[in-house]
Amino acid sequence: MSDNNNSPLGKPKKKLTPNPGGLQGWLVAALIMAIIGLVFFNNTARLNSIDYKDLEKMVTAGDVEEVFVVKGSNTVEISLTSNALSKGEYKEKLGNNKFSTGPHLMVSIVNENTFMQDFNEFLNKSELPAQVKDNLYPKPVTRSDYMSMLLNWLPLIFIFGLMYFLMSRMAGGGGPGGALFNIGKSKAALFDADNKVKITFADVAGLDEAKEELTEIVEFLKKPGKYTELGGKIPKGALLVGPPGTGKTLMAKAVAGEASVPFFSLSGSDFVEMFVGVGAARVRDLFKQAKEKAPCIIFIDEIDAVGRSRGKGSMPGGNDERENTLNSLLVEMDGFGSDSGIIILAATNRPDVLDSALLRAGRFDRQISVDVPDISGREAIFKVHLKPIKFASEVDPKKLAAQTPGFAGAEIANVCNEAALLAARRGKKQVEMVDFQDAIDREIGGLEKRNKLILPEEKEIVAYHEAGHAITGWFLEHANPLVKVSIVPRGIAALGYAQYLPKEQYLYRTEQLFDEMCMALGGRAAEEVVFGKISTGALSDLEKITKMAYSMVTIYGMNDKLGNVSFYDSKGQSEYSFTKPYSEKTAQLIDDEVKKLIDTAYVRTLEMLRDKREKLNILALELLKREILYQHDLVEIIGERPFDKPTVYQEFIDKKDVLPEVVAEVKEESDTEPTEESKA
Repeated sequence: MSDNNNSPLGKPKKKLTPNPGGLQGWLVAALIMAIIGLVFFNNTARLNSIDYKDLEKMVTAGDVEEVFVVKGSNTVEISLTSNALSKGEYKEKLGNNKFSTGPHLMVSIVNENTFMQDFNEFLNKSELPAQVKDNLYPKPVTRSDYMSMLLNWLPLIFIFGLMYFLMSRMAGGGGPGGALFNIGKSKAALFDADNKVKITFADVAGLDEAKEELTEIVEFLKKPGKYTELGGKIPKGALLVGPPGTGKTLMAKAVAGEASVPFFSLSGSDFVEMFVGVGAARVRDLFKQAKEKAPCIIFIDEIDAVGRSRGKGSMPGGNDERENTLNSLLVEMDGFGSDSGIIILAATNRPDVLDSALLRAGRFDRQISVDVPDISGREAIFKVHLKPIKFASEVDPKKLAAQTPGFAGAEIANVCNEAALLAARRGKKQVEMVDFQDAIDREIGGLEKRNKLILPEEKEIVAYHEAGHAITGWFLEHANPLVKVSIVPRGIAALGYAQYLPKEQYLYRTEQLFDEMCMALGGRAAEEVVFGKISTGALSDLEKITKMAYSMVTIYGMNDKLGNVSFYDSKGQSEYSFTKPYSEKTAQLIDDEVKKLIDTAYVRTLEMLRDKREKLNILALELLKREILYQHDLVEIIGERPFDKPTVYQEFIDKKDVLPEVVAEVKEESDTEPTEESKA
């Protein structure tokens, strides 16, 4: 198995194994030092050359200590005396060759025998002492040109070094031998009794249904006889499906912490490799290890990396490595019996791209939906993430849950962390409710930029734009109630925003969607009513209403002329990729009906804002003065909302207040001893 850091579940304990990366570093360093040594000591080719006459003058002056004739090179090497090295006249001749020992200079000759004869005659005729003459008689030597040899062998050394590096990298640092034989080994990280994950189901909140399904899977492994006695079979796999950040991997961590069985964890990308056949080999090796450790659990995170539908996007006649890996995975999931004690968990946020053979019963018997939590689930998640935080008594998880509709678990965790950081930045000893509200604003709209330079006329446009949204939503019955409106710049391009509190519902009527469109058009309509001109600030609003209008006409069948038809592809198989499922005449009708719907909503919004022009002006001026207004501020400025309906937060509080009494009554009834009449 590879380094455990690749696991999405954490870091198991590391074993004390030799570090192959350090050995490679020492080998490279030794090679570099050897090359430097050869270059340093093999200085023959770098000796400065002098003439034969200069040699005779230096010998006569007593500056030459020894003379060497290099065999086979037609060169003579000269070593100078220590006194000569200190003379200034030789500095230019020596150049950089100022070694304490020779040779120091070089003389090019035509023939070795001729030089020996001529130089010996010169020495015999000179008046030098006999002892000096004996040292100066030429001595034949043999030199090896290591640099030339190295240059000849360097390409081969480079090729072998590159092969060594690539093979070691492919094996995850396992050395050259391990690289060759471990490339097909599985990269799954093993969690067992020695390195158990500490996260349990108690750390998972807001996912009660998914937790119940996975708890049963853990029970299958702990007490299989409880289920097999009645003729049932243990399911082979469970697929966790849901948007990003909803807690799929966290649920897998909890399963690893709860199950007292070995747990293999890896990512779908761990099967993908540049070499053909490696992915399939790793699948086989993974299941081989799992069978040896059975009963056990295999968790594959982001399985869509290897489980995409076959035949899409591949070249005809090509050998797709990903398809081979998927085929091997399908075979292995069918290859073991239901009593082998191996259960596969997988997680993905793209179930629409998975191959149908992977999703069928018998492979992934259960598909567990891990969706965005509702308001009760968000409250439970807030309570979990508030445990390590020092917060004030005013902080209410119920209110935070009501103000964060559509937030996933990861976003709620980020809100709690950002609130703690904001409170610390402001020098507080406790995290207050205002810190959580600012953290929610930052999560929704981005970083606040109060120092951003905005022209006064632009700021006025933004104020009337946001006031238009607020007024429209305040006086429309089915629009979401306003929570906060601000003209403080946030994020990359947002110059202001209005936050609403949508009701937690799954079905929408036509009038509800129409009111939402009017509220989204309130900003642009306010600009036209006040200034008689429009700006580019309504880009996101127009994008929203255009998608909503096309959905009403083409998906939900909310149009009289088009009728009860829907062109939505719920299976995500891209059946309509190349051709439209309707004629050109129908396409023209769709465009006309969408434009008619948007125009009707815009005219309605204009009429409402003209009727409420005075309240629009008051609210815009207050925004320019205070920059941020809350729901209670709108009540003071423009009066109560003319619809007697409780907000989501009020409904949630009322529901929670009634629930304990109901539970107490049920408990009292269950604790009462049954009478004879009740038994009858």
